[in-house]
Amino acid sequence: MTSVTNGEERAAEPAGMPGTGMAGLRMAGLGPSGIGIALAAGGRAMLVRLRDAVLAALPPLVALLLLVGLWQIACSGSGAMLPPPSKVVSDTWELIANPFFDHGGTDKGLFWHLTASLKRVAVGFSLAAVAGVLLGVLIGQSSLAYRGLDPIFQVLRTVPPLAWLPISLAAFRHADPSAIFVIFITSVWPIILNTAVGIRQIPEDYRNVARVIRLTGPEYFFKIMLPATVPYMFTGLRIGIGLSWLAIVAAEMLIGGVGIGFFIWDAWNSSLMSEIILALVYVGIVGFLLDRLIGLLAARVTGRKARS
Repeated sequence: MTSVTNGEERAAEPAGMPGTGMAGLRMAGLGPSGIGIALAAGGRAMLVRLRDAVLAALPPLVALLLLVGLWQIACSGSGAMLPPPSKVVSDTWELIANPFFDHGGTDKGLFWHLTASLKRVAVGFSLAAVAGVLLGVLIGQSSLAYRGLDPIFQVLRTVPPLAWLPISLAAFRHADPSAIFVIFITSVWPIILNTAVGIRQIPEDYRNVARVIRLTGPEYFFKIMLPATVPYMFTGLRIGIGLSWLAIVAAEMLIGGVGIGFFIWDAWNSSLMSEIILALVYVGIVGFLLDRLIGLLAARVTGRKARS
């Protein structure tokens, strides 16, 4: 929305608010020289932010270029067993340029394979998050439950993810619920254990204060337990999402169907090494984004700066 005053068009500012544009600077009482100084300060701040962003991106970019360069040199010989990055790109350009094709069955673009895997991870990890937090609260609050369940959890969490697959296939008789169960059983343990540790780290003074002021159960949960436990809880969730992504890729190699794990296994059976390498790059990028997503959510909830 704009207004015209004395032939000059300017952006309309909310009534009573100085704003940040030229009109806002004038309303704030700045003269022409003051406006120039404010604009110069804003420009310098923008340049500083741009410089910091470039400096932050430079080291990983240089490391990536060095890695790709070494890979190109190492795999360019006639006896190389793996394709160099230039050949990977040329061999898989159709998959890179058109990730959305769907020819029916399992003949789909990488977008659909990744989407199928992410759907399974979303369901399995959500179930693990709910169950993990509840069980973590239980064994963190109750010494009796801790003594009874913690040894069982410690044994079960050491079982490799794929070892659960035959059990889940026998129980569910279908590929999708079996894969979701493998994700659940793989990611639930760090959520349980970290939540329980967080609850057991609540200072005894907090518990005493809760008893003195007679907090109810829900009041104690939301005002004391949850704020004290959230950082530990999100540590478990962050570990859990990484394990979920590892588990689904391995499980899909065995259960078949649409999914990035099946895509890798199918490419191996067809001796398409370039497609395998491309899929691994996508798997790594998606896993990185999932980890950062949980990290940003944790930072938003806890009010702390996200760490890599």
